[in-house]
Amino acid sequence: MSKCMKRFGLFVGASCVAGVVGAVWGWRETRRFELKEVTVPLLEPGVLRGRECFKILHISDVHMVPGQVAKQEWVRSLASVDPDLVVNTGDNLSDLKGVPGVLRALEPLLRRPGLFVFGSNDYFAPRMVNPFVYVLGKKRKVSDVALPWSDMRAAFMEHGWLDATHARHEFKVGSVRVAAAGVDDPHHDLDDYSLIAGAPNPDADLSLALVHAPEPRVLELFDADNYQLSLSGHTHGGQFCLPGSYALVTNCGIDRARVQGLHRFGNMFMHVSNGLGGSKFVPFRFFCRPSATVIRVVEKSA
Repeated sequence: MSKCMKRFGLFVGASCVAGVVGAVWGWRETRRFELKEVTVPLLEPGVLRGRECFKILHISDVHMVPGQVAKQEWVRSLASVDPDLVVNTGDNLSDLKGVPGVLRALEPLLRRPGLFVFGSNDYFAPRMVNPFVYVLGKKRKVSDVALPWSDMRAAFMEHGWLDATHARHEFKVGSVRVAAAGVDDPHHDLDDYSLIAGAPNPDADLSLALVHAPEPRVLELFDADNYQLSLSGHTHGGQFCLPGSYALVTNCGIDRARVQGLHRFGNMFMHVSNGLGGSKFVPFRFFCRPSATVIRVVEKSA
């Protein structure tokens, strides 16, 4: 065997080993859950009546598959955060039998005031897709397999959570008056903003906009109606990122700089969750761990 062939063989072998090591590491990262925290000044002075903050727990993209006990236990532990409000921005399922796991995970949080909208993976089961579809920025087609989303929705609502899908809600949590509205998943053109159009009640202390995918065309409408904070998921924070959590793709129209975390969108703040799961056909994450976020809404400085 020539030296060139030996070197080629060594290169191929090393590449295979590196690929296996990378895959194992990426798979393990999907189980290293993180709780993030951000602070945003939105409330007028005096609204909190001496409290430090109004605490929103933002969860998204659980993508539950039967047997994911570690994920269920971690989500259950979030009750210790003692949130004033829980916001779930969709894609709870990744399997036809995922609903029991979702309800077990969320059970302690369903005792808190909550809002939710759904994403396409609440309605339709995931399917195997060419990964280059994401790299090229092309929209994948949904599968023909319907998920039992209506049963999950009924359970959420029986526990008191409010469905913000094409709906406006006003309610009070403690001393904070909340106005909220949401749309169905715009990534697959399920949204109809005309059903909720208009500014939130000016008497509200805090106005929230819910949308699964942070598509700019919808965020622009919420911003024009003077909502203060939008909450979304869908992007998985990029899922496959470079060191430093720099996203390579967003899987929607938002720019890569705002694929995760708290940012500005016009005059509105926006928060995009990394999400807690992913498609069961792509069980890997790189430099982008699954997470939930505590959003500390505080009073504006005088």
